[in-house]
Parts: sequence; C-alpha cells; structure tokens
Amino acid sequence: MEHPFKLTFNQKQTALAIKVSEVAELPYALGQINLTSSQPVLVIVGGASQISDIDFLRIQSLFVEVLAPIAETLGAYVVDGGTDAGVMRLMGYARNHINARFPLIGVAPVGKVVLSEQTTTPADDASPLQADHTHFVLVPGNNWGDESPWIVDVATVLAGEYPSLTVLINGGEITFVDALSSITAGRLVIAIAGSGRTADKLALALSGNTTDERATKLAASGKLQTINLDAEPEELTKTITNLLSNGGVNHG
Repeated sequence: MEHPFKLTFNQKQTALAIKVSEVAELPYALGQINLTSSQPVLVIVGGASQISDIDFLRIQSLFVEVLAPIAETLGAYVVDGGTDAGVMRLMGYARNHINARFPLIGVAPVGKVVLSEQTTTPADDASPLQADHTHFVLVPGNNWGDESPWIVDVATVLAGEYPSLTVLINGGEITFVDALSSITAGRLVIAIAGSGRTADKLALALSGNTTDERATKLAASGKLQTINLDAEPEELTKTITNLLSNGGVNHG
C-alpha cells in the first residue's frame, strides 16, 4: 500500500485517493483517506449504453431524484467504479446536482485509469476518473472487471455493522460479475427493470422467462430482487430506503 494522495480535477473539485494491493489493507487504507466510520452503503453497478435518449433521461432522473437523495438522507456511503462513464458519471452528476455531501467512493483498476500525476503512458482504453467523486481506491488490475471483487470488499469494510445494498442499472458482461460478487458476499442486488441489457435479463429471470443461465442462477440465489424504472420516484425511494435500512445484508 502506498501513501494517500490528492487528485485535483479543477479549482473546486479534489479527491483523496490511495493505491492498495491486498484486501487485508483495506481497513487501514480507508482510514488513511478519512473514511473511518461505518455507515450504510449503497453500491452502484451497471452501465448506460445501448439505450435511447428518452431512457437515458429516465435513468438520469433515477440518480438525481432517488439514489443521490437516499444516500444524502441516510448519510450513506456510495461505492461504484469511479470512472467518467455510464452509471459512475451519472452518480457523480447527481451528487453535484443536489449539492450533496455523502462520500462517493470510486474503486478502479490502476492499470485502466488516467491519473494526472501519471508518469507512464496509460492503456489505450484507459478512462479518466469522474471528477465529482470524493474518494478513490485504486486496486490491482489491467482489465475492466478486475475491480469487481474489490468494490464488494470496500463496501463490506465501509458498512461494518450497517446494512448495504447493490443497485444494478443496465450493464454489460462485467455487470454479471458485479452481481455475482455482491450476491456471493451476501449482499442483496436490486436490478432496475426497464433500464436495459443485464438488468432486464435479471428481471426476466426472476419471473422465470429467460434462457440466460447466468441470470437464472443469480435469480435462484434469493439475493436478487427487481423494481421497475417506470415506478414513481416516491415509490422507488421508499422501496430502496426500506431495503437499505432493513433488507440489505447486515454485517454485524
């Protein structure tokens, strides 16, 4: 583990970051970037591609009107993949849009991100980090998906005795890995039906209408639920808040 460092995105936006190499380092490493107390944790996984402009706006409103306000109200940590794309960008935008103060922690493979102080040439498909995040945990890996188990472990350490919950929106192949990682850790996964791709496959599996074996196995775990993107914001807020307060995995 290296020393923590500050990332500067612009005059107003900075984030604390730390590179880790082993899961056992996480409790100390998170403390080094001032994440010392346990709180409820909302994990965000998925993507935001292959969707229409109208569906994108519906998903964006889910973040601005539901997910970010829930995190702010509960004083929760939010953990995601941290890069400036898809649901990570939407989460950062929503936090900024409502002037929230909840910690937003990005967990990303060090070999796939662009860092301002980087001395080596980044990978061709490296991504910049999302500027509205407050903290970053940079983990070993040179492939997208290497961060999946780390997202789960960071969330578990941060939650302590508090509940945690994974919300899955849209998503591609790696999102199946994210879902399996959460479920294996005993964390409830909420797939947002109507958001497309992996989320919709999982929703279909819960109703017994899928030929996707991965989705069928996840549905059979008892740790997968679904709610519909078309539901009223108040209903979504109530459902997710109740699950995060009571129905997520409790680590105590």
